[in-house]
Amino acid sequence: MTRAAVELSVVLPVYNEADNIPILWDELAAVLPRVTTSAEVIFVDDGSTDGSADIVEGLAKTDPRIRFIRFEANAGLSAAFYAGFQAARGRVVVSMDSDLQNDPRDIPLLLARLDSADVVVGWRQIRRDRWLRRISSTLANRVRTRLTHDPVADSASSFRAMRRECVAAIPPYAGMHRFVPTLMKIAGFRVVEIPVSHRHRRFGASKFGVRNRALRAFVDLLAVRWMIRRRLRYKIAQQPCDLDAGESGTAPRSQESRSQESREPSR
Repeated sequence: MTRAAVELSVVLPVYNEADNIPILWDELAAVLPRVTTSAEVIFVDDGSTDGSADIVEGLAKTDPRIRFIRFEANAGLSAAFYAGFQAARGRVVVSMDSDLQNDPRDIPLLLARLDSADVVVGWRQIRRDRWLRRISSTLANRVRTRLTHDPVADSASSFRAMRRECVAAIPPYAGMHRFVPTLMKIAGFRVVEIPVSHRHRRFGASKFGVRNRALRAFVDLLAVRWMIRRRLRYKIAQQPCDLDAGESGTAPRSQESRSQESREPSR
C-alpha cells in the first residue's frame, strides 16, 4: 500500500549514536509541531554495533512519525543519506547529523529561506570541533573552492533543507554527501547558505578524521570537478509551442540562467 505524502521529511543517518538518539528525538519532537503538522523522521542505521538500531526501533513503536531503515552492514554516510532521501515522502526534505552537533531548533530558520531558494545549507560558522578537524575542514573547503569555483563556505555540512525535486540531483556514489551544494547548482537549483548553531559532541566519537578521508575526499572532488567541466551548457532560442511554459508562452529558464548562489551576511 502506498503511504500518503507528508509536508516534511527529516533524514538522519545513524552509526553508533546510542546515547545521542533519545535526546535528539526529544529535541525533534519539540520542534516539529512548530513547523508543520505533517512530518516524518527517517532514521537510517548504517550498521551500528552499539545498539543504536534497537533504540530507534523502540522509538518507532511509540510514535508513527518515525520510520526506520537498517543496513545489513556499514555502507557509509553517502549511502545512508541516499537511502533516506529515496524513502522520503516530504514536499521538503531536511537532512542532519544524529550526533547532537546540529541543533533541531535551527530547522525553522532553514525552512524559512526556502521561499527564495531551492536548497538552504546550514553554515557552521563557528565550529565546535577539535582543532585538527577545524583546520582540515578549512583547508578542504579552500581546495574545493579553488577547483570548483563554488564559494559555498561549508559544503560538507549535512544540515540542509531542500525541495523534494532536488533529491534527484544527488548521484548514488560514495563521497557525494560532501558536495551537495555544488551538485545542486550543476543541476540548476538555487542554493543559499545561512549561519546555524554548531554544538560540541556530548557522547561518542567522531567517525571521520584527516587520515581516513583526506585522499578519498580529494578523489571525489576531482570527480565533481569533471562533472562541472563536462556539464551541458545551452540556451534555447526557439522550441515547439507545445513545450512552452505556462499561458504566457515564456520558455523555461536555461541551465546556465537557473544556477544561482547567495549567502546570508555573517551574524
